[in-house]
Amino acid sequence: MTVWAKIPLQGWGRNARAQSLAARPERMHEALAAARDRHDGQSLIAFGAGRSYGDCGLNSAGRTLITARLDRVLGFDRDSGIIQVEPGVTLRRLLQDFLPRGFAAPVSPGTGFATIGGAVANDVHGKNHEHAGSFGTHVTELDLLLPSGVQRTITPQSDPALFAATIGGIGLTGILTRIAFRMVRVQGSDVRVRTTRVPDLNAFLARLADAQTATYSVGWIDATARGAALGRGSVETAEPIASSAARAPKRGPTVPIDFPGLALNPISIKAFNELYFRRVPDTPREQAVHLGRFLYPLDAITGWNRIYGKRGFHQFQCVVPFANGETSLRALMEIVTGSGQASFLAVLKRLGAGSGGYLSFPEPGYTLALDFPHFAGIADLHHRLVACTRTHGGRVYLAKDSLLTAEEFQGMYPDLPALRDVLADIDPAGRMASDMSRRLRISR
Repeated sequence: MTVWAKIPLQGWGRNARAQSLAARPERMHEALAAARDRHDGQSLIAFGAGRSYGDCGLNSAGRTLITARLDRVLGFDRDSGIIQVEPGVTLRRLLQDFLPRGFAAPVSPGTGFATIGGAVANDVHGKNHEHAGSFGTHVTELDLLLPSGVQRTITPQSDPALFAATIGGIGLTGILTRIAFRMVRVQGSDVRVRTTRVPDLNAFLARLADAQTATYSVGWIDATARGAALGRGSVETAEPIASSAARAPKRGPTVPIDFPGLALNPISIKAFNELYFRRVPDTPREQAVHLGRFLYPLDAITGWNRIYGKRGFHQFQCVVPFANGETSLRALMEIVTGSGQASFLAVLKRLGAGSGGYLSFPEPGYTLALDFPHFAGIADLHHRLVACTRTHGGRVYLAKDSLLTAEEFQGMYPDLPALRDVLADIDPAGRMASDMSRRLRISR
């Protein structure tokens, strides 16, 4: 019998919270029974590891199925590289278990604690998107419990519309029960990382363009710099190497308490950015690094989101097309510097072609991620950043969002009508819903 209990849940940004009736099944048959229970018409959403920053996995008006304990590897074919897993398996688990066997996940976001179910629901991308695409590109088959209670196996060929609605569909098509995707072969556990300091935005974009042939590339950008230094930062590229000499990542220090609310302020953040910029020498630096350390640098600090204090933080991540990309990014950065606020960690990358998921975020262009401690004027700053993004033909990443309005959301995702058609067909009663889906009025 499924045990439901009222518990508090929150996104990783700790600004979106929900008191929800939740169940935490240990076995898949328990999850199926819980999901099939009608519960007087209450809505349902799946919640994985809570690594989405906002409210896409929260359901304050209904029930939540926590899938973190559904974490079994169901099969692996070494010849094809295809692995089958339950939705609660994490990317960190795959790294630990399969990297020594010569395989790695094809795509990883910035944390290894994300679940594979979350990777599908948000169609995550990584530092190799220009070459590897997003996670959904590598998914070969899904078992999906539909809102009706019927379980269906879907592939891009058998159910193209339902598959496209599920990849990046923030859990609105049903509960994932099995995910099959293709792992990639690797020659060792290490990568050779080359870090280059860049003095301004033009140099930054030129360096990213030069890095298109690299297996991995990512840039840190100083979001506090102004004038001629606007857009300065550093760019990292990484190439797999046969060596396995670098130390595997382990749990590092823990942030035991919430930092005081004034610890992160424009002055302290500017000082941090200055030090972070100066850490990179004038000449490029190379070093061998374990793949896990390169992919998940912040995972070394347990509970790092607590440095923003009890009020939490917001991350704004957008993508703007390459055409006029420098103009778009400059306008976004000038909004931030002109606001008097500052981003603690800002990341700039290039993205390639999308996966075809109706709500999938990546498209060819530059993606800029900025995080801000929660403060009284954050909504106004966010709306100005969104307006600038829309003016330049871009869109916002739903996995990071907690502040978009329904009006801002409309038009960002041109395949939204196709998603709504699928949802009207498989879920006419709107059983699958979340705080985000209601906020953005995703369903009709």
